[in-house]
Amino acid sequence: MRPPPLILLMDITSEQVKELRDKTGVSVMECKKALVEAGGDMAKALEVLSQRAAAAVEKKADRVLGAGTVSAYIHNQGAVGALVMLSCETDFVSKNEEFVALAREIAMHTAAMRPENKDELLAQPFIKDPSKTVADLISAATQKFGERIELSNFSCFSVH
Repeated sequence: MRPPPLILLMDITSEQVKELRDKTGVSVMECKKALVEAGGDMAKALEVLSQRAAAAVEKKADRVLGAGTVSAYIHNQGAVGALVMLSCETDFVSKNEEFVALAREIAMHTAAMRPENKDELLAQPFIKDPSKTVADLISAATQKFGERIELSNFSCFSVH
């Protein structure tokens, strides 16, 4: 790993940190560290955070999933629907409104894209932001909440 560029912490503005935090939801300190490592470049800082999210997922892979939420999305006047079970380690995270919202977003995506299996769902570009896959959203949530998060199950229904 290469050493971070020689940039002073003071060279990173609070506006830059806020912008990165708004884009990612990651803690202020992690955003600041990523910006310092990226020499103040927002795109590079996003890459740094993405790499860290992947590392966080790998590090937490053996943790037990003891909680979670089930979310439903019904679309097209009741003609299409999806159920998604998003699992995590603790009730604290499973009750978090952002975690619940993530499960609903994945359910909406599932209803729209109708993947055949879990691997296909995770690899699909997210319908609201095609620059990210569904797996990327889950990795970012793992980094944000500090817990292992996994799409445990899903089902899609259609009258057509």
